[in-house]
Amino acid sequence: MKKKKWLVIISLIVSAVLLIDIISSLFFYNLAIKRGPKDFLQGNDDLEVSAEAMNEFLDGDWIDWTKQQPFETLEMESFDHLSLQGYYLPAKEPTNKLVVFAHGYLGNAFDMGLFGEYYYEALGYNLFTPDLRGHGQSDGDYYGFGWHDRLDLIDWLHVLIEENPDAEIILHGLSMGASTVLMASGEELPANVKGIIADSPYTSVYDLFAYQMKRMFHLPDKPILPSTSVVTKWRAGYSLQEASTLDQVKKATLPILYIHGEGDTFVPTDMTHTLAEQTKSQHEVITFPDANHGESIILYRDDYLEEITSFIDETM
Repeated sequence: MKKKKWLVIISLIVSAVLLIDIISSLFFYNLAIKRGPKDFLQGNDDLEVSAEAMNEFLDGDWIDWTKQQPFETLEMESFDHLSLQGYYLPAKEPTNKLVVFAHGYLGNAFDMGLFGEYYYEALGYNLFTPDLRGHGQSDGDYYGFGWHDRLDLIDWLHVLIEENPDAEIILHGLSMGASTVLMASGEELPANVKGIIADSPYTSVYDLFAYQMKRMFHLPDKPILPSTSVVTKWRAGYSLQEASTLDQVKKATLPILYIHGEGDTFVPTDMTHTLAEQTKSQHEVITFPDANHGESIILYRDDYLEEITSFIDETM
């Protein structure tokens, strides 16, 4: 009788733990991956930037410049039948040079005007900037964190190359967009793509979430994160482990320029160094002192632009 009682107690405890794990996994899926407002990021110390950067992000001249440009809206159906939108701006003078951007988490295509103005005005490039799935005007009820977005990006490349078979393309991504272009680097890319610029990427979605769970919630990754990965596979069609930037760059053959702020507390700089260590293709790592997540382009603008220009000149 006593043994049976203990078995019942143990079964109840195990059931309770499993129930808590399931509820927690659904909570974290809805918190980070399901499309929608992400209030948990409001007031996040890891995303605090300098007053100079905040002013530029919110009220920089690039915003008005972007709004004034006659972007053409392009539409495409993804491999899983989502309607995706992207925006194309032809250069002032005819050229085959084209930069394809990938924006960050919770952003949209036009955020990349922060970089696009330089490519357009100074370098004379055509621009293409898509709303990644789940963002902006593109369909999708979840955020792909680069994994499915890498396939969307490749499909966009084929659309653009069909219009101009002689296009010479640079991929430039920021944060989630940086991991998107790096995840794409491990796939078979058209020969038109000449190089990749990745600003503040993460090694994998699992690694990023594990880091953030510890920073924001003071929780270990196990058992909640593996269960959240199962939920993500069920709801969004990918697991957190398979969405690995690190595995993809090991297969890359294109030149890559890695950029990261040394003061980044949202996506640690070490992740870029880890990616670079596993990259077998030609690559370079540039870091900027004290810059937090995505700040390098603002705090070190001249140096930043000089570095990407040098990389582009060598690559193209």
